[in-house]
Amino acid sequence: MGLTLSACGSATNPEPDDNQMTAEPAGDDTMATLPVPHRVAFMAGHVTAGLALYRAGAASEASPHLLHPVSETHAAERVGIDALGFDAAPFEAVSAALEENRPAAEVEPMLQAAEANLTLVRRNAGGDPKNIIDYLMDTTDEEYAIGVRDGVVTDAGEYQDAYGFAVVALETAQSLPDATRSGTEGELRALVDLWPAGGPLAASKPPSNSAVTAQTARVRAALAESN
Repeated sequence: MGLTLSACGSATNPEPDDNQMTAEPAGDDTMATLPVPHRVAFMAGHVTAGLALYRAGAASEASPHLLHPVSETHAAERVGIDALGFDAAPFEAVSAALEENRPAAEVEPMLQAAEANLTLVRRNAGGDPKNIIDYLMDTTDEEYAIGVRDGVVTDAGEYQDAYGFAVVALETAQSLPDATRSGTEGELRALVDLWPAGGPLAASKPPSNSAVTAQTARVRAALAESN
């Protein structure tokens, strides 16, 4: 791979201190014990954030997120997922294309190939969608608390990852039972809509921490209605 990463942090050209991206709350030890469907959802959240950023024209901000699945730093997340159909090649192609600053018209098909492979892995990983969404809400809260403080983006990577986890949770809700799906999807869509329409850019005005935690609580309440 062309870029060396630390956690989901900066590539070889570091970001300014105000937007420095820190290590993930979930370390290797945690990943080793996390169920495979949760690990795959965690990985998908990073990629989803990267896709949104790249398509918003922020390639440099997108790079660490898009390369997350093939970063040596995150090898623990990939344990056992080759059997689910994970293919590193499209992610490595994206890495090379971003390093070479290739035009978006060339990069987009590579992104679509990487996205399709991750969709396959998620489908094969299975898991209880309710448990996965619960996990993603916890992770969204944790990372948003790091990424935003007092109405300011203090860690761009975590702010962006929280967005990715919210989107993956919304996608996961499609697999919920009928009795739970509609209400949960509505609350998750409201959560995603808290982020600016232009994407989770580092320079964007973030929603307040209290707004995010209040909305993740509403998601959990909607999930609980099926109990």
